[in-house]
Amino acid sequence: MSRAVLSAGSNMGDTVAHLSAVVRAVTDELVAVSGVYATPPWGGVEQADFHNITLIVDGSRDASGWLEVCRGLERSADRVRDIRWGPRTLDVDVITVDDAGPVRSDDPELTLPHPRAAERAFVLVPWHEIEPDARLWTSAGERSIADLIAELPADEVAEVVSVLPGAAGPRSLPDWVR
Repeated sequence: MSRAVLSAGSNMGDTVAHLSAVVRAVTDELVAVSGVYATPPWGGVEQADFHNITLIVDGSRDASGWLEVCRGLERSADRVRDIRWGPRTLDVDVITVDDAGPVRSDDPELTLPHPRAAERAFVLVPWHEIEPDARLWTSAGERSIADLIAELPADEVAEVVSVLPGAAGPRSLPDWVR
């Protein structure tokens, strides 16, 4: 058994439907899902705002197995990878995996924990919603998500705006999941 934190975002097409498909695909392994957050794009490419969610899942997969789930979901949403940090129907990232301890990997196919998660309010704020005591391994050691959020620029954190609520309880689905 492993526990993974996944981050999903979409800014093309029916964004909520794309995010809903992610939640439905992992329903049997879902521990918690955040609400949907509207966030400005990251990386400097001119494009529409994103809708983002963070999920916590438990399952019999290893880190590579979680990556395959993410890639399969992106393929199902017809994800195109032509511009780095560009618009996309669906982007699903493995943020961290715990398999009898935090998994660390510098494999270019799956770097764990996600190398930029600690810098991204659109990952940390939804994660904090569903796991306020969460911790993330960083180059400075293990850090609380709350401390990482507090160290980000306040305007960047303020731009992560809740637009749809998360689930009311463990292993329940939010109303926006269709």
